[in-house]
Amino acid sequence: MKLGKDVAAVVTGGASGLGGATAKALAAQGVKVAIFDLNEATGQKHAAEIGAKFYKCDVTNEASVDAALAAARKDNGPERILVNCAGIAIAKRITRKNKDTGAIEPHDLASFTKVIQINLIGTFLMISKCAANMQAQSPLTADGERGVIVNTASVAATDGQIGQVAYAASKGGVLGLTLPIARDLAQSGIRVCTIMPGLFLTPMFDTLPDEAKQSLAASVPFPSRLGNPSEYAALACHICENGMLNGEAIRLDGAIRLAPR
Repeated sequence: MKLGKDVAAVVTGGASGLGGATAKALAAQGVKVAIFDLNEATGQKHAAEIGAKFYKCDVTNEASVDAALAAARKDNGPERILVNCAGIAIAKRITRKNKDTGAIEPHDLASFTKVIQINLIGTFLMISKCAANMQAQSPLTADGERGVIVNTASVAATDGQIGQVAYAASKGGVLGLTLPIARDLAQSGIRVCTIMPGLFLTPMFDTLPDEAKQSLAASVPFPSRLGNPSEYAALACHICENGMLNGEAIRLDGAIRLAPR
């Protein structure tokens, strides 16, 4: 797919981090970008800076997704690109010892469910809604391509660490749906790929002290640093433009394999 002013894109989690960088990169190519995010202040500011449009959207809520997509389609036309970056992470073990009582307590269901709802179910909901709309459009290329979907998993999908049970499960789900959805949509000319980032400098790392960030960076074989969101964005744009990339999950991680902790 050729990126440019005739193409509309939706980027979830597009107010900051990996999604923010991807929204910026697509907009720089002339793509009409719709940023979907819950962070209205940051999203509006980022959209104004890069020439995109912001739509407040909760990817776990079907009515919210429908409303945001309807508004974006009215403003930009039908989306031909979907990049799913909305996500959260928590750090909890499957069991923990209560420091006050000494009792062994299980991982609470509420926080596990929330991570699955946003990272996995939210991704599925956006894919299903956008794929249906893409299928109704005319092909854009001689190959019959109608659209491209890029998802965000994580190296934790295969290398989940201690305390990442919810996060790893959600990202493993995203990894698992990539190929079957690509096969489902192949006859309609819609490609589906997933990026599996390693350690990237995103808002999830903002609360860590510099020493912790330096330690994490040193654990990456090469280059020994945290990834820049612009590098994720560059890969997302390349996936959109390279018609043979389909049904694939790509590690973007500097050759890191996560240790147990």
